[in-house]
Amino acid sequence: MTNPAFLSHLNATLAQINADGLMKRERELTSAQGARVMVAGRPLINLSANNYLGLAGDARLVAAAKSAMDDHGYGMASVRFICGTQDLHRALEGRIARYLGTDDSILFAACFDANGGLFEPLLGEEDAVISDSLNHASIIDGIRLCKARRFRYANNDMADLEAQLIAARAGGARFIMIATDGVFSMDGTYAKLDEIAALAEKYGAVTMVDDCHATGFTGPQGRGTPARAGVKIDLMTGTLGKALGGALGGYIAGPQAAIDLLRQRARPYLFSNALPPAVVGAGLAALDIIEGADDLRAKLVENARYWRAGLAALGFDLIAGDHPIIPVMLRDAKLAQSFASALFDRGVLAPAFFFPVVPKGAARIRTQMSAALTRNDLDTALAAFAGAAKDVGIAL
Repeated sequence: MTNPAFLSHLNATLAQINADGLMKRERELTSAQGARVMVAGRPLINLSANNYLGLAGDARLVAAAKSAMDDHGYGMASVRFICGTQDLHRALEGRIARYLGTDDSILFAACFDANGGLFEPLLGEEDAVISDSLNHASIIDGIRLCKARRFRYANNDMADLEAQLIAARAGGARFIMIATDGVFSMDGTYAKLDEIAALAEKYGAVTMVDDCHATGFTGPQGRGTPARAGVKIDLMTGTLGKALGGALGGYIAGPQAAIDLLRQRARPYLFSNALPPAVVGAGLAALDIIEGADDLRAKLVENARYWRAGLAALGFDLIAGDHPIIPVMLRDAKLAQSFASALFDRGVLAPAFFFPVVPKGAARIRTQMSAALTRNDLDTALAAFAGAAKDVGIAL
């Protein structure tokens, strides 16, 4: 490097991250994603994937992906508006819209890009956006890119949201958008969409929900948190990278005019390659599966109930809720990492989450249920959690 001082600065920063116990390390899987995975030659029960319905390794999606490559090739080598749009892309966008009950949808490389590209084209400096304090980083970054005035309300605090709506309206905002996660992914808690929708109607605000941790398995036929709450949301973002097969790709679904404007001005859409045919073909197959997957959704609910009850009976500190995300609160980052290592030694893959992914002092093991997990998997994992607690000196 031409500037050794810069490289020294980077190394010092990394050393400090490591000394603080905040270094994130990746484990390499040598198998397909699933309820059990292979790491370093060992089979492990996987409690940390977003594989809610167990479709990541589903043979039907693999076959659909292969078929799409046979018919439509490997990659697009172009952005959408030049020569990167295939019939498959429009078919998937229409399929997502029909599933969610919206006019249309638009695909992105990831939901991070969808959230990053949503706000700037739709809101100007005359407008305001009000964001939940626990919203995903992609929503925060997307809001930063737009010129609208920014307001924030305490997580799920409807009195604070109303206060911010009043402030935005008093400040002369032309349009106001309320932005929230449907599920707050670190805690596994739901946004109060019924109350948010009521406040939006009262103050004439537009609503936006990121439903990445809900689409496919929450609400009737898995149509997400708005369906669960029985309300209509103006703009919904989501992903193909979790319950819908677990690959990659994001989308925005909403009114036709909004989707059309995003096609013209959303920078991550305009300047990124189109999704590859294999992902799009598998996405279409995934939607066909999940509409009729009440059995998988029921299994997921039962697994989550059983797992939560088992952890509570052992004496672990849990965040209350009924979502398949079930965090085990350990508070200290180094303790959480030691606990995750002890779990690994006992055959369970469940990494620690700590700053900056969660606030300092809120380190945890975020466990996630899947319909693919068996009762034997869960019982074995519960025994591993009890043993790991003894290994690291946690008194239950």
